[in-house]
Amino acid sequence: MDSSVIKSESDVKLHKRAIAAWTMYDWGNSAFATTIMAAVLPVYYSTVAAAHLAPNLATAYWGYTSSISALLAAIISPILGAVADFRGSKKRFLTIFMLIGVTATALLYLIQTGDWLLASIFFVFGNVGFAGSLVYYDALLPHVANPDEMDAVSSRGYAMGYIGGGLLLAVNLFMIMFVPKLIPSLDAGLMTRLSFVTVAIWWFVFTLPILLRVKEPPRRIEAHEQGFSPFKASFSRLYTTFKEIRKYRELSLGLLAFWVYSNGIGTIIVMATIYGAELGFSQTTLIGTLLMVQFLAAPFAMLFGWLSKKLGTKKSIYLSLTIYTVIAIAGYFLYHEWQFWALGAAVATVQGGSQALSRSLIGKMIPKSKSAEFYGFFSVFEKFASILGPALFGLVSTIMGHSRLSIVSLIIFFAVGMFLLTRVDVEKGIAVAEAEENAMVAVS
Repeated sequence: MDSSVIKSESDVKLHKRAIAAWTMYDWGNSAFATTIMAAVLPVYYSTVAAAHLAPNLATAYWGYTSSISALLAAIISPILGAVADFRGSKKRFLTIFMLIGVTATALLYLIQTGDWLLASIFFVFGNVGFAGSLVYYDALLPHVANPDEMDAVSSRGYAMGYIGGGLLLAVNLFMIMFVPKLIPSLDAGLMTRLSFVTVAIWWFVFTLPILLRVKEPPRRIEAHEQGFSPFKASFSRLYTTFKEIRKYRELSLGLLAFWVYSNGIGTIIVMATIYGAELGFSQTTLIGTLLMVQFLAAPFAMLFGWLSKKLGTKKSIYLSLTIYTVIAIAGYFLYHEWQFWALGAAVATVQGGSQALSRSLIGKMIPKSKSAEFYGFFSVFEKFASILGPALFGLVSTIMGHSRLSIVSLIIFFAVGMFLLTRVDVEKGIAVAEAEENAMVAVS
């Protein structure tokens, strides 16, 4: 339901149900991020699917697979986002990408020893479905939440994602590590492949609330777009957006700031486990810390939603980035496993909040009727944020012969990101978005 039409008590109830349904999609799709992207599939890919390859080739092929899927998602997101805005079909596109991701995830069950190429293909489709669906999920946020609710609702979504993704990951790890000991006929390989199926089912089932309880936002187009085909309108909008980029100066600067500091955040998320492995920490510590972060991050994501009301969105993001800076410096002095647990807990306090508030900050400066287009750009910035940070980490590690200075080098992303964010006039950005929205033509 569009927040602008909330009037009666029944409308308020429908509004709350729509918010709850919106957050449940984060609960469902986050299982892909935890089990498929982070914890289970990378290990299965290396040890089973690519078992006949040299270990360095298996790692390299997984890296190529991840990069290709991220690049494809980044390329198509703004184009299809603009199409969805023009057609008034954000939910339809979310459904299409969700089904692509769910199907590809379920097909991972078929992967056996040596099937690395097939595993790569399925993962590419799965990740494109995952990333693509998030564009339309994010694009529904400005329509589901009132402007003064966006920080809290976005934070609630991240919190639900951490809990849902962490809960199924815990179930899957139990399936893989303990079920074979209890029932020897069910080996770890079978349990791993079944865990992929559970992710597909989990993702599909918890998509249903957003499809059933969140209404498609009203379709609005520009006057000159009457009679345009969806793709003609899409490329016309993208061309106009680039041509008139100065009109969206605050939004563009906000996206740039997000991209810069996200390089630091993303690198800590992606490299933390392998950094701990380099330092010789046990698998129990590495996996245990990952699970702890999933569950501990949920209440802190909610806390940052509350904190933004007290401090403001930008100041709350500054706080989270300052804590990340301290974490990066402390990472240099990491020698004991208890310290890894402690730093993991510190990351959990800011990981969800920084991402949730960034999403809502950008959302406030986006014209509602172009939300899928601009969240497509948001997705592009998010995907490319996983390139520069890990590259700098690897370069410093190669030069120095160890990764301690690599983790410290990430503070440059937080410092520059915060500086750029200070240059963003959010109120001016909101005014531009409202003026753009008022210039659109409502279409039934």
